[in-house]
Amino acid sequence: MEDQFAARLREGDGINPADVKALSHRELCRFADAVRAFLVENVVVSGGHLGSNLGVVELTLALHRTFSSPADRIIWDTGHQAYVHKVVTGRSPDFRRLRVAGGMSGYPSRKESDHDLVENSHASTALSYADGFAKANALRHNEDSHVIAVIGDGSLTGGMAWEALNNIGDAQRKVIVVLNDNGRSYSPTVGVVSHRLHDDDGGSGLFEQLGLRCVGPVDGHDLVALEEAFELAKQAGGPVLVHCRTTKGLGYRPAETDEVDHLHAVPPRRAEPATAPSRGTWTQAFEEELLDIAEERPDIVAVTAAMLHPVGLGRFAERYPDRVFDVGLAEQHAVTSSAAMAMAGLRPVVPIYSTFLNRAFDQLLLDCGLHECPVTFVLDRSGITGEDGPSHHGMWDLSLLRIVPNMQISAPRDGATLRRALRRCLETAGGPTAIRFPKGELPEDLAASACDGLDVLHGEAHPTTPRDVLILAVGAMATECLAAAMELEAGGITVTVVDPRWVHPLPPAVADIAAQHRVALSVEDNTRTGGVGTAFLQLLSDLRVRTPVRTLAVEAAFQPHGNRRKLLADLGLTGAAIADAAHASLCGHLGEQPFSTGR
Repeated sequence: MEDQFAARLREGDGINPADVKALSHRELCRFADAVRAFLVENVVVSGGHLGSNLGVVELTLALHRTFSSPADRIIWDTGHQAYVHKVVTGRSPDFRRLRVAGGMSGYPSRKESDHDLVENSHASTALSYADGFAKANALRHNEDSHVIAVIGDGSLTGGMAWEALNNIGDAQRKVIVVLNDNGRSYSPTVGVVSHRLHDDDGGSGLFEQLGLRCVGPVDGHDLVALEEAFELAKQAGGPVLVHCRTTKGLGYRPAETDEVDHLHAVPPRRAEPATAPSRGTWTQAFEEELLDIAEERPDIVAVTAAMLHPVGLGRFAERYPDRVFDVGLAEQHAVTSSAAMAMAGLRPVVPIYSTFLNRAFDQLLLDCGLHECPVTFVLDRSGITGEDGPSHHGMWDLSLLRIVPNMQISAPRDGATLRRALRRCLETAGGPTAIRFPKGELPEDLAASACDGLDVLHGEAHPTTPRDVLILAVGAMATECLAAAMELEAGGITVTVVDPRWVHPLPPAVADIAAQHRVALSVEDNTRTGGVGTAFLQLLSDLRVRTPVRTLAVEAAFQPHGNRRKLLADLGLTGAAIADAAHASLCGHLGEQPFSTGR
């Protein structure tokens, strides 16, 4: 039987929960080995979250043998550790297109399967979902249905998890909390909760005081012990926590020996060996400049929400261990504690994935902004980020941050402007500042002439006669805007491309330049609603400049996963598409029929 199932995995034949329930213990152990080998073989090629999934193979199999999904609701906190769940629920054939446009998502997806309840990828939320499902079960007298939330010890560093536990324990509704304790979030888990989990009682006293019965600690790789623990949990009749201790990356030597994150995520393997980006990455450019500034200024401190290495603070922590603070997966706490440090005379820098700052907007607005605290937010992975999909695109940051009074926002176009922006942010008082940049390799530095507080990348800032098209390029979109300008001018259309450098507030000079052009376009990889294009329109209206403006940006929809370049093309944010839009706008302004280049 075990050989048959291993072959079915290799050949892409779907497995289902009933198949797993039918296995003997010996067969199940062999199947676990087959699943682990399947993950390594496929995820190393496709890229994705490897270490976290290798650690939950036995835990996932035991869940699906003990419970009956989807009638029993299994909710995966963060969701990056749901690959084994996908294998067991019929999706092993889809791993050939994992995280590829049109292929399988790297997170649970309601479109893929009835077994996926929550398209979750932000931490500390599963317990709140579980509480809600349990409330619905109670109201509908659905006593036979179980609600299971799988949450890591890293996610327990987030405040929302404790808000949910406060309610789950008090109400005594049937919720089974499966604690996947591997000592990690992305970085090693921080805080007193982590210490309590490794006391002699595994922290059971803490959870029992909150009203949860505790089972364990259990060896999270012992299938018999896991099934026994889950069966006990089913009989509890109220909230219960099953504490499972697992090893991240188990069974794959490179993951087990990776001291940074146990191969939490791996990039896709290419046909040819990948070479290091010749110009480095955006994150590396930030990291290097921050180190230089910190050497000059002892008041510079850094704060991270459990993402020390991904956001470029690894070398900072090595050099200045007393000046970096990892608060765990607690973005809200990161922002408010940074505000207090700023009040005390320090200059906090908070590097964070753009998508995760969404969670702390209230703190940014009222704890930081209201008090005019000079905290600098460095928004990594802004805009369209690629393979991680809807929850990870950083396409809302400009719209959100523009609301904050006294906020100043820079969108650098290259490494040189990023470095200058960081220095200016840290010299700015009177309110928070932000820098946003995308994921990936730096483009070439683009030459420009400074004029009236902005950069002219192409054309003339103050032409003696009206020009045809003004393109307002936001950040990393500058390269595509220049490509559009070359194409338009090849067709006899005069073009000016400007980079405002600071996209909020926009320099008034952009209105003066727009007045000297027949039409204008703004180009950004933020959502159209409330972005730089909106600000541009508002500025022209306020200054009574009548130049028609077209805003090119991300449509207000949750964008899928896929290659960044392909997604930008689908959104009309490539040089060719920008040129087409500019030509159509110009023809419309002149009363002519626009033509299509066929792109």
